[in-house]
Formats: sequence, structure tokens, C-alpha cells
Amino acid sequence: MAKDARATHEDPDPLREMAREGKRLNRSFSWLAALGILLVVGGVVGLVYTGLATLTSMLLFGWLLLIGGVVGLLQAIQSRGTSYFWLAAVVAALNIAAGVVVIRHPEGSAEALTMFAALLFLTGGLFRLVGSVVVRGPQFGWTLLQGAFGLLLGLLVLFDWPQSSRYVLGVFFSLALLFDGLGLIAIGVGGRRIVSMVTPAAPAPAAVTPPAPAAPAQGAPASDSVAPPEASESAPDQSNN
Repeated sequence: MAKDARATHEDPDPLREMAREGKRLNRSFSWLAALGILLVVGGVVGLVYTGLATLTSMLLFGWLLLIGGVVGLLQAIQSRGTSYFWLAAVVAALNIAAGVVVIRHPEGSAEALTMFAALLFLTGGLFRLVGSVVVRGPQFGWTLLQGAFGLLLGLLVLFDWPQSSRYVLGVFFSLALLFDGLGLIAIGVGGRRIVSMVTPAAPAPAAVTPPAPAAPAQGAPASDSVAPPEASESAPDQSNN
């Protein structure tokens, strides 16, 4: 009995099942596009308020370091007795200490990270410039342009330091949010379009036709059929007329 009841509830139509899966995928891609819109809004707000974006990015970075350090320390405790226990414990302790410092001093941490970013841009741009001039490969012009842009960006950030620490990290963080949000929106909209192209429409439910009236049995007298009451009542009226 239970198997028969379960079988009656299951839909044997594959087209209808594919339509249901298409609706689920459309819903998932819609949530993905909505998340992308939120990221785009956050990126635009961060570009407008760069100081707030810098402070937010530093606090988020500090909490990520702290949580990652705690998780790493718990994993190191679980793996005690192994050869990499002390290495994992030291790395976790450093992450916890760095997270605490960043959370307690976000402005000083922003200045240090801005200096690190400026030096990174300088060294990267310099290496690209020298490498493009020495090698002169097929991407010579593009590599030379990348090196010059990185070198110029590093010099601009370095010359305006520490005032540049108030907006550089916030601008980078906001641009990352903006481009990630645009990517998620493109994936969500494109996914919905592809799903709508490959998903068949759900078939309409078949109309239920009433059963045909049973034919009178052979040999049955014609008097068995009862006339409707309107016809029987109108017969005396017609005779009186």
C-alpha cells in the first residue's frame, strides 16, 4: 500500500521534471544576481566614502586573521604528536597576534599595508620594465605599459604616504567588490538565459473528460426511459389548447 501511494505521488513525466529543475536553477541564478547587486552597491558606496571603506577593509582583514588563527590553532592541537605540530602552532599564533594588532590599530595597520603595497608596485613595475626591455618578446609593448603603470602607481602612493593610506586600500577594496559584483550579475543573468533556452515548457495538465453515458441494454422496453418533468407537464397544456 505504501509503495502504491508513493508511486501515485511521483511525477512520471520527464518534461515536467525538467521544468521543475529549470525553475530551481532560475531561482539560484536570481539569488546570485541579487548578491552581485549588493556587492556592486557596496563597491560604489566604498568608492564614494574611501576612508570608511579603508577602515572597514582593515577591520575585516583583522577579523579574518584572528578567526583563521583560532581555527589553525585548534587544528594544530588536534594534530599534536605529528611532525608539523609546532609549525602549525607558530603560524596560528602569528595569525592571532596579527589579527589582534590590526583590529586594535586599524589606522596604523593601514599605513603599514599601504607602504607594503607601494613597494610591491615599485618592484613589480621595475621588474616588468627591465624584463620587457631585455627580453623584447611578442608582448613587449603590453609588458612595458604594465611596468610603467605599476612604477608610476607605486611612486604616487609612496610620495603621498601616509596620507595615501586613508584612501588607497579603500579604493582597492571597493574596486574588488565592484568587479566581483558585476561578475556575479553577469553569471546570474547569463545562467537564467541559458536555463530558459534549454528548459522545455511544462506541459499543460490533460483535461478530464466525463465518461460517456451507458447505452441501454438490448431488448429493454422503451417505456423504461423516463421523460423529463417539463415535457410531461407540458403535454396536458398542449392537449387543452
